[in-house]
Amino acid sequence: MGSRFDITLVANDSAQAEQNIDLVIAEVSRIENLISDWRPDTQISQVNKNAGIAPVRVDPEVFTLTERALQLSRLTNGAFDISFAAMDRIWKFDGSMTEMPKPEAIRKSVEKVGYQHIELDPNQSTIFLKRKGMKIGFGALGEGYAADRCRAMMLAKGINAGIVNGSGDMSAWGKQPDGSDWTIGITNPLHNDTIFAIVPLRQPAVVTSGSYEKFVVFNGKRYAHIINPRTGYPATGLSSVTVFGPSTEKANGFSTSIMVLGKEAGLKLIRQYPEYQYILITDKGNITSSPSLKLKKRRL
Repeated sequence: MGSRFDITLVANDSAQAEQNIDLVIAEVSRIENLISDWRPDTQISQVNKNAGIAPVRVDPEVFTLTERALQLSRLTNGAFDISFAAMDRIWKFDGSMTEMPKPEAIRKSVEKVGYQHIELDPNQSTIFLKRKGMKIGFGALGEGYAADRCRAMMLAKGINAGIVNGSGDMSAWGKQPDGSDWTIGITNPLHNDTIFAIVPLRQPAVVTSGSYEKFVVFNGKRYAHIINPRTGYPATGLSSVTVFGPSTEKANGFSTSIMVLGKEAGLKLIRQYPEYQYILITDKGNITSSPSLKLKKRRL
């Protein structure tokens, strides 16, 4: 999926662990071969090639994943948008940018983005992108979906503890061998070589979205690498969003959306889902978190 996966399993012996790690790797590869939008022979690539031409029949698994992504797009009013894959990559976060793109270029960069123009037919299991040049992609949900699938598969096989970490989309279950909870360190986004909190994982999923590694600064304002698909401008205001909950896929969708929505609108969204907890850190180092996490109130 273009991302690193780290797999940790607690098993009776190393042979059992290695055998099941191979199964996890095979499952991640299977999902990648269904939903990758850069491999030309996947179902999603076929959907994209037929944008503005014809609906494409896909497997039920691909259809339901697309359906959930479209629901999230509607829920966030496009702060998350499954059709972001059509966005022109005019922002560079490799140090090469010396000035902001022109407003006209920014506007044009999102012309082909718009979840409203995606048509799903549950009877035929087809996806149709109504406008030429549209694309859908699972860069923001695919790793989380794969991590959730692998956790369920391992539990079904009797592996009662482990972690599948898809480039920061983490799905954990069970306990460490000594009986203690798995823990996660939350990076201090203002000093990303340090950790500001260690949190026990009492929920299966945790995902962090942040701008502390990829960003640009123009006129004293920080622009994150996460782009608002509605406007074409990078997200501002938040430097880190961590979401805990039952689903890694959904936690990823929430963390990405909150980065785009900003603190106030993001809190309004996530507080509608009490089974999910959050840690929001602003560009100025102010921390807002779920009361149940019991983090000390402070500023970085």
